[in-house]
Amino acid sequence: MFLSLLLSSLISPTPATAKIVDKIVAIVNDQIITESDADAFKKSLSSGGMMDDALISMVDPKKLMSDREALLNYLIDEKVLDSEVKKKNLEVTVERVEQEIRDIMKKRNVNRDQLKEVLQERGISMSQYQDYIKTSLERHALIDKEVSSKIRISDEDIASYFTAQKGSSKNQAYEYTVAHIVILAKKGKEDAAKNKANAAYERLKAGESFETIAEQYSEDPNFSKGGVLGTFTTGEMRGDIEGAVKRLQAGEFSPVVKTKNGYNIFKVLKRTLIADPKMEAQKGEIQAALFGDAFKKQFKAWLQERREEAFVKVNGWS
Repeated sequence: MFLSLLLSSLISPTPATAKIVDKIVAIVNDQIITESDADAFKKSLSSGGMMDDALISMVDPKKLMSDREALLNYLIDEKVLDSEVKKKNLEVTVERVEQEIRDIMKKRNVNRDQLKEVLQERGISMSQYQDYIKTSLERHALIDKEVSSKIRISDEDIASYFTAQKGSSKNQAYEYTVAHIVILAKKGKEDAAKNKANAAYERLKAGESFETIAEQYSEDPNFSKGGVLGTFTTGEMRGDIEGAVKRLQAGEFSPVVKTKNGYNIFKVLKRTLIADPKMEAQKGEIQAALFGDAFKKQFKAWLQERREEAFVKVNGWS
Protein backbone atom coordinates (compact mmCIF):
# COMPACT_ATOMS: atom_id res chain seq x y z
CA MET A 1 0.00 0.00 0.00
CA PHE A 2 2.83 2.37 0.95
CA LEU A 3 4.65 1.82 -2.34
CA SER A 4 1.42 2.17 -4.34
CA LEU A 5 0.66 5.53 -2.79
CA LEU A 6 4.22 6.66 -3.25
CA LEU A 7 4.28 5.62 -6.87
CA SER A 8 1.04 7.51 -7.43
CA SER A 9 2.55 10.66 -5.99
CA LEU A 10 5.37 10.56 -8.51
CA ILE A 11 3.18 10.86 -11.61
CA SER A 12 0.81 13.46 -12.93
CA PRO A 13 -2.76 12.98 -11.63
CA THR A 14 -4.34 13.43 -15.10
CA PRO A 15 -4.30 10.10 -17.03
CA ALA A 16 -4.33 11.79 -20.45
CA THR A 17 -1.23 13.76 -19.63
CA ALA A 18 0.45 11.30 -17.26
CA LYS A 19 4.12 12.05 -17.09
CA ILE A 20 6.84 10.51 -14.94
CA VAL A 21 8.32 13.26 -12.80
CA ASP A 22 11.00 11.19 -11.08
CA LYS A 23 11.85 7.64 -12.03
CA ILE A 24 12.27 5.00 -9.33
CA VAL A 25 15.52 3.18 -10.17
CA ALA A 26 15.44 0.69 -7.28
CA ILE A 27 13.31 -0.52 -4.38
CA VAL A 28 14.94 -1.81 -1.18
CA ASN A 29 12.46 -3.36 1.25
CA ASP A 30 10.00 -0.47 1.88
CA GLN A 31 12.34 2.27 0.62
CA ILE A 32 12.83 3.66 -2.87
CA ILE A 33 15.76 5.18 -4.74
CA THR A 34 14.94 7.70 -7.45
CA GLU A 35 17.02 9.31 -10.16
CA SER A 36 16.84 12.58 -8.24
CA ASP A 37 18.29 10.79 -5.19
CA ALA A 38 21.22 9.69 -7.33
CA ASP A 39 21.65 13.18 -8.79
CA ALA A 40 21.56 14.75 -5.32
CA PHE A 41 24.14 12.26 -4.06
CA LYS A 42 26.49 12.96 -6.98
CA LYS A 43 26.11 16.70 -6.44
CA SER A 44 26.94 16.34 -2.77
CA LEU A 45 29.89 14.09 -3.54
CA SER A 46 31.35 16.46 -6.12
CA SER A 47 30.89 19.55 -3.96
CA GLY A 48 32.25 18.06 -0.76
CA GLY A 49 28.84 18.04 0.90
CA MET A 50 27.68 15.95 3.83
CA MET A 51 28.78 12.36 3.28
CA ASP A 52 28.40 9.65 5.89
CA ASP A 53 31.71 7.79 6.14
CA ALA A 54 30.02 4.51 7.13
CA LEU A 55 30.15 3.45 3.48
CA ILE A 56 32.09 6.09 1.57
CA SER A 57 35.40 4.91 3.03
CA MET A 58 34.79 1.50 1.46
CA VAL A 59 34.55 2.71 -2.14
CA ASP A 60 36.30 4.86 -4.72
CA PRO A 61 34.39 8.17 -4.92
CA LYS A 62 35.68 8.76 -8.46
CA LYS A 63 34.12 5.49 -9.57
CA LEU A 64 30.77 6.51 -8.08
CA MET A 65 30.86 9.69 -10.15
CA SER A 66 31.59 7.88 -13.41
CA ASP A 67 29.93 4.47 -13.00
CA ARG A 68 26.13 4.47 -12.70
CA GLU A 69 25.99 0.82 -11.65
CA ALA A 70 28.51 1.40 -8.87
CA LEU A 71 26.54 4.46 -7.74
CA LEU A 72 23.27 2.53 -7.63
CA ASN A 73 24.86 -0.32 -5.69
CA TYR A 74 26.19 2.20 -3.19
CA LEU A 75 22.74 3.75 -2.71
CA ILE A 76 21.20 0.30 -2.32
CA ASP A 77 23.75 -0.55 0.37
CA GLU A 78 22.80 2.64 2.21
CA LYS A 79 19.14 1.62 2.19
CA VAL A 80 20.07 -1.88 3.40
CA LEU A 81 21.91 -0.30 6.32
CA ASP A 82 18.93 1.89 7.16
CA SER A 83 16.61 -1.13 7.04
CA GLU A 84 18.87 -2.95 9.49
CA VAL A 85 18.82 0.06 11.81
CA LYS A 86 15.03 -0.22 12.01
CA LYS A 87 15.13 -3.99 12.38
CA LYS A 88 17.59 -3.75 15.29
CA ASN A 89 15.70 -0.85 16.91
CA LEU A 90 18.75 1.39 16.80
CA GLU A 91 16.99 4.59 15.78
CA VAL A 92 18.22 7.53 17.86
CA THR A 93 16.15 10.22 19.54
CA VAL A 94 16.02 13.94 18.79
CA GLU A 95 17.74 14.50 22.14
CA ARG A 96 20.65 12.27 21.12
CA VAL A 97 20.99 14.14 17.83
CA GLU A 98 21.02 17.48 19.63
CA GLN A 99 23.64 16.24 22.09
CA GLU A 100 25.86 15.22 19.17
CA ILE A 101 25.44 18.63 17.56
CA ARG A 102 26.34 20.34 20.85
CA ASP A 103 29.44 18.16 21.10
CA ILE A 104 30.44 19.10 17.55
CA MET A 105 29.93 22.82 18.24
CA LYS A 106 32.00 22.59 21.43
CA LYS A 107 34.79 20.72 19.65
CA ARG A 108 34.89 23.30 16.84
CA ASN A 109 34.36 26.22 19.22
CA VAL A 110 31.30 27.63 17.43
CA ASN A 111 27.81 28.54 18.61
CA ARG A 112 24.55 27.51 16.96
CA ASP A 113 24.21 30.72 14.90
CA GLN A 114 27.74 30.27 13.57
CA LEU A 115 27.01 26.64 12.71
CA LYS A 116 23.84 27.66 10.83
CA GLU A 117 25.82 30.28 8.93
CA VAL A 118 28.43 27.75 7.84
CA LEU A 119 25.72 25.35 6.75
CA GLN A 120 23.84 28.05 4.81
CA GLU A 121 27.03 28.94 2.93
CA ARG A 122 27.09 25.33 1.74
CA GLY A 123 23.39 25.28 0.88
CA ILE A 124 22.44 23.05 3.82
CA SER A 125 19.53 23.75 6.15
CA MET A 126 19.63 22.96 9.85
CA SER A 127 16.96 20.29 9.43
CA GLN A 128 19.03 18.60 6.71
CA TYR A 129 22.04 18.66 9.01
CA GLN A 130 20.00 17.12 11.84
CA ASP A 131 18.81 14.35 9.49
CA TYR A 132 22.40 13.74 8.44
CA ILE A 133 23.59 13.48 12.07
CA LYS A 134 20.70 11.14 12.94
CA THR A 135 21.40 8.81 10.04
CA SER A 136 25.13 8.82 10.72
CA LEU A 137 24.69 7.99 14.42
CA GLU A 138 22.31 5.14 13.61
CA ARG A 139 24.49 3.60 10.94
CA HIS A 140 27.60 3.76 13.09
CA ALA A 141 25.76 2.23 16.05
CA LEU A 142 24.66 -0.62 13.79
CA ILE A 143 28.14 -1.20 12.37
CA ASP A 144 29.73 -1.07 15.82
CA LYS A 145 27.24 -3.64 17.12
CA GLU A 146 27.31 -6.02 14.16
CA VAL A 147 30.91 -5.73 12.90
CA SER A 148 33.43 -3.64 14.84
CA SER A 149 32.67 -5.16 18.27
CA LYS A 150 33.36 -8.65 16.92
CA ILE A 151 36.86 -7.95 15.61
CA ARG A 152 39.70 -9.12 17.84
CA ILE A 153 43.35 -8.30 17.15
CA SER A 154 45.61 -10.45 19.33
CA ASP A 155 49.23 -9.98 20.30
CA GLU A 156 49.93 -12.99 18.09
CA ASP A 157 48.39 -11.16 15.12
CA ILE A 158 50.52 -8.10 15.83
CA ALA A 159 53.68 -10.19 16.18
CA SER A 160 53.00 -12.05 12.93
CA TYR A 161 52.44 -8.75 11.09
CA PHE A 162 55.60 -7.24 12.57
CA THR A 163 57.66 -10.29 11.62
CA ALA A 164 56.25 -10.31 8.09
CA GLN A 165 57.07 -6.61 7.64
CA LYS A 166 60.39 -6.41 9.48
CA GLY A 167 61.63 -9.98 9.50
CA SER A 168 62.27 -12.13 12.55
CA SER A 169 64.14 -10.58 15.43
CA LYS A 170 66.36 -12.10 18.09
CA ASN A 171 64.55 -9.87 20.56
CA GLN A 172 61.22 -11.56 19.85
CA ALA A 173 60.58 -14.73 21.83
CA TYR A 174 57.85 -16.78 23.46
CA GLU A 175 57.40 -18.25 26.88
CA TYR A 176 55.86 -21.72 26.89
CA THR A 177 54.33 -23.69 29.72
CA VAL A 178 54.59 -27.29 28.55
CA ALA A 179 53.21 -30.66 29.65
CA HIS A 180 54.34 -33.97 28.18
CA ILE A 181 53.79 -37.67 28.07
CA VAL A 182 57.00 -39.66 27.68
CA ILE A 183 57.32 -43.37 26.99
CA LEU A 184 60.90 -44.41 27.70
CA ALA A 185 62.58 -46.30 24.85
CA LYS A 186 64.53 -49.11 26.51
CA LYS A 187 66.93 -51.27 24.57
CA GLY A 188 65.14 -53.88 22.57
CA LYS A 189 61.74 -52.43 23.43
CA GLU A 190 61.57 -49.40 21.12
CA ASP A 191 58.71 -50.78 19.05
CA ALA A 192 56.66 -51.43 22.19
CA ALA A 193 57.39 -47.89 23.43
CA LYS A 194 56.39 -46.37 20.10
CA ASN A 195 53.16 -48.41 20.00
CA LYS A 196 52.30 -47.34 23.56
CA ALA A 197 52.90 -43.67 22.65
CA ASN A 198 50.74 -44.02 19.53
CA ALA A 199 47.96 -45.57 21.62
CA ALA A 200 48.10 -42.57 23.98
CA TYR A 201 48.02 -40.20 21.02
CA GLU A 202 44.93 -41.89 19.54
CA ARG A 203 43.08 -41.49 22.83
CA LEU A 204 44.00 -37.81 22.92
CA LYS A 205 42.70 -37.34 19.38
CA ALA A 206 39.47 -39.02 20.46
CA GLY A 207 39.01 -36.23 23.00
CA GLU A 208 40.26 -37.71 26.25
CA SER A 209 41.92 -35.44 28.78
CA PHE A 210 45.67 -34.90 28.38
CA GLU A 211 46.02 -34.92 32.17
CA THR A 212 44.25 -38.29 32.44
CA ILE A 213 46.29 -39.90 29.66
CA ALA A 214 49.51 -38.51 31.17
CA GLU A 215 48.62 -40.11 34.52
CA GLN A 216 48.01 -43.47 32.83
CA TYR A 217 50.81 -43.56 30.26
CA SER A 218 53.73 -41.29 31.13
CA GLU A 219 56.93 -42.92 32.35
CA ASP A 220 58.61 -39.68 33.39
CA PRO A 221 60.62 -40.53 36.55
CA ASN A 222 60.02 -36.96 37.76
CA PHE A 223 56.32 -36.97 36.83
CA SER A 224 54.23 -34.11 38.15
CA LYS A 225 50.44 -33.83 38.07
CA GLY A 226 49.10 -33.42 34.56
CA GLY A 227 52.49 -34.20 33.09
CA VAL A 228 53.62 -30.59 33.52
CA LEU A 229 57.21 -30.25 32.36
CA GLY A 230 57.74 -26.57 33.22
CA THR A 231 57.87 -23.06 31.77
CA PHE A 232 60.54 -22.18 29.24
CA THR A 233 61.51 -19.27 27.03
CA THR A 234 62.49 -19.65 23.38
CA GLY A 235 66.05 -20.92 23.31
CA GLU A 236 65.93 -22.51 26.76
CA MET A 237 64.49 -25.83 25.60
CA ARG A 238 66.38 -28.61 23.90
CA GLY A 239 66.14 -28.39 20.15
CA ASP A 240 63.99 -31.51 19.76
CA ILE A 241 61.48 -30.25 22.32
CA GLU A 242 61.37 -26.68 21.02
CA GLY A 243 60.94 -27.97 17.48
CA ALA A 244 57.86 -29.90 18.63
CA VAL A 245 56.18 -27.08 20.56
CA LYS A 246 57.04 -23.89 18.68
CA ARG A 247 54.23 -24.33 16.14
CA LEU A 248 51.61 -25.19 18.78
CA GLN A 249 49.10 -22.72 20.14
CA ALA A 250 47.92 -22.85 23.75
CA GLY A 251 45.78 -25.95 24.27
CA GLU A 252 47.21 -27.88 21.31
CA PHE A 253 49.28 -31.07 21.53
CA SER A 254 51.89 -32.53 19.21
CA PRO A 255 51.91 -35.88 17.44
CA VAL A 256 54.30 -38.51 18.78
CA VAL A 257 57.84 -37.13 18.69
CA LYS A 258 61.05 -39.20 18.99
CA THR A 259 63.55 -37.57 21.36
CA LYS A 260 66.67 -38.89 23.08
CA ASN A 261 64.51 -39.84 26.07
CA GLY A 262 62.01 -41.89 24.12
CA TYR A 263 58.65 -41.17 22.52
CA ASN A 264 56.94 -37.96 23.60
CA ILE A 265 53.69 -36.09 23.17
CA PHE A 266 53.90 -32.41 24.12
CA LYS A 267 51.08 -30.05 25.00
CA VAL A 268 51.37 -26.27 25.24
CA LEU A 269 49.38 -25.15 28.27
CA LYS A 270 50.24 -21.48 27.85
CA ARG A 271 52.06 -19.48 25.18
CA THR A 272 53.00 -15.88 25.88
CA LEU A 273 54.75 -13.47 23.56
CA ILE A 274 57.82 -11.73 24.93
CA ALA A 275 57.65 -8.73 22.67
CA ASP A 276 60.41 -7.05 20.75
CA PRO A 277 60.76 -3.48 22.12
CA LYS A 278 60.66 -2.17 18.55
CA MET A 279 57.38 -3.98 18.00
CA GLU A 280 55.96 -2.60 21.23
CA ALA A 281 56.73 0.93 20.02
CA GLN A 282 54.68 0.26 16.87
CA LYS A 283 51.96 -1.83 18.50
CA GLY A 284 49.21 0.79 18.31
CA GLU A 285 49.95 1.57 14.67
CA ILE A 286 50.04 -2.12 13.72
CA GLN A 287 46.82 -2.84 15.63
CA ALA A 288 45.06 0.00 13.82
CA ALA A 289 46.25 -1.27 10.42
CA LEU A 290 45.15 -4.84 11.18
CA PHE A 291 41.80 -3.65 12.51
CA GLY A 292 41.24 -1.57 9.38
CA ASP A 293 41.95 -4.53 7.12
CA ALA A 294 39.77 -6.88 9.17
CA PHE A 295 36.95 -4.32 9.32
CA LYS A 296 36.81 -3.84 5.56
CA LYS A 297 36.72 -7.58 4.95
CA GLN A 298 34.13 -8.37 7.63
CA PHE A 299 31.93 -5.36 6.93
CA LYS A 300 31.82 -6.20 3.23
CA ALA A 301 30.84 -9.81 3.99
CA TRP A 302 28.23 -8.77 6.58
CA LEU A 303 26.69 -6.18 4.24
CA GLN A 304 26.51 -8.70 1.40
CA GLU A 305 24.66 -11.13 3.68
CA ARG A 306 22.16 -8.45 4.70
CA ARG A 307 21.67 -7.45 1.07
CA GLU A 308 20.92 -11.05 0.10
CA GLU A 309 18.28 -11.18 2.85
CA ALA A 310 16.66 -7.92 1.75
CA PHE A 311 14.07 -7.37 -0.96
CA VAL A 312 15.93 -5.53 -3.72
CA LYS A 313 14.36 -4.68 -7.10
CA VAL A 314 16.42 -2.75 -9.63
CA ASN A 315 14.50 -0.94 -12.36
CA GLY A 316 17.49 0.78 -13.94
CA TRP A 317 18.00 4.25 -15.30
CA SER A 318 16.01 6.19 -17.88
